[in-house]
Amino acid sequence: MKKYRSWAFIPPIEQKAVRPQWLGFKLPDTNEGEKEKSGSLLPYGNGRSYGDSCLNVKGTVVDSRSLNRFIHFDENTGVLKCEAGVTFADILAVIVPKNWFLPVTPGTKFVTVGGAIANDVHGKNHHQDGTFGRHVLGFELLRSNGDTLLCSPDENKDFYAATIGGLGLTGFITWAEIQLIKIESPYIKVETTAFHGLDEFYALSESANKNHRYSVAWIDCASSGKNFARGLFMAGDHADHTPQGKPNKAVQAEPKLSIPFNFPKLALNRYSIKAFNALYFNKNSAMSAGTSYQHYDSYFYPLDGLGDWNRIYGKQGFYQYQFVVPFSEKATMEKILNKIVESGLGSFLAVLKEFGDVDSPGLLSFPRPGICLALDFANRGETTLKLAAELDELVIKAGGAVYPAKDVRMSSQAFKAYFPKMEEFKAFIDPKFTSDFWKRVNKES
Repeated sequence: MKKYRSWAFIPPIEQKAVRPQWLGFKLPDTNEGEKEKSGSLLPYGNGRSYGDSCLNVKGTVVDSRSLNRFIHFDENTGVLKCEAGVTFADILAVIVPKNWFLPVTPGTKFVTVGGAIANDVHGKNHHQDGTFGRHVLGFELLRSNGDTLLCSPDENKDFYAATIGGLGLTGFITWAEIQLIKIESPYIKVETTAFHGLDEFYALSESANKNHRYSVAWIDCASSGKNFARGLFMAGDHADHTPQGKPNKAVQAEPKLSIPFNFPKLALNRYSIKAFNALYFNKNSAMSAGTSYQHYDSYFYPLDGLGDWNRIYGKQGFYQYQFVVPFSEKATMEKILNKIVESGLGSFLAVLKEFGDVDSPGLLSFPRPGICLALDFANRGETTLKLAAELDELVIKAGGAVYPAKDVRMSSQAFKAYFPKMEEFKAFIDPKFTSDFWKRVNKES
């Protein structure tokens, strides 16, 4: 039996699954009235969610990866129609040679179109282009009763809004149509600047968001004192040509390096993480400062170049914590960073960026105006959970939110605080669809 699990290994499970092979399929029958026991369904994409939003231990997951065909691509308008199991990697291999690109992409290209819609993924260009859902022209939604709904901003627009960011709970997306963006080269022109402290980050981000399509920062979450909140800010735009001496290749080669086994628990500790952060900052601030041209693969998907990188955290797995707080809560962001440094659990994969005021279309979409930080914590049991709970308190008090696609532990009270449209959303949930995440956050207080 194939093991269906989250990318963070928490929890590793084996469960029932079905794999539809073609459009027009019917969802499997479920036991009426037994949703909480064994009769429930949940779509499953490529398993790149970090938490349990993609898991349904007591039910059945509907694996979408066999629905991986392109239906139509208009090379003049950049409108692409494809099945929901097509990955972003599949799309890029086809569209980049024809000078088109994804309108929004997260930090991995190994996500499915259906999963990107269900989590309303965001990227480095949120300040200009918003979330992925804003560029979805329409999709077909298959309900457990056999009904199919064509959803768009103009047709079944209530289900359109509920499904974008709806965590796979409104039904099974069979195909989708998205609007791509035009490019002239597979390269990104990147301006890299080292910064020391959050104030310098805010100044760089404010300037970059006015002048560049993409912006993101790596931040050191392990160092204190004069090195507190130091980082590397990377602003980018699609290059208008392929730089001289650079190969004009649309797709990079498959990863040559892969993590062959789970690292031992002791490999990641306060000292190794701090040493890595110092090495990374010193090396890259010296070598990368100024303007460079980077292939889109290395700019958008640096971790995709290392196969099975999640094994670095060992078989015990890890927790990713991604949150956003309003711009007015800069003091809260500093307090959170201080707490992380003091804990000694700091991450070596920490990303800091700003969300703009471009509205997300989904009822449960995560991005909102503010400052967003994403980082990984090695699973240290109660020590890690205690820190996450303390961070939750600060995020809730600040009026922020934690990203469901990265979560495996938030409480129902926290979810309701983060997503005030939760009650409105419930009306659109398919009666036979659920997830381990939803069971947890939908509990009565």
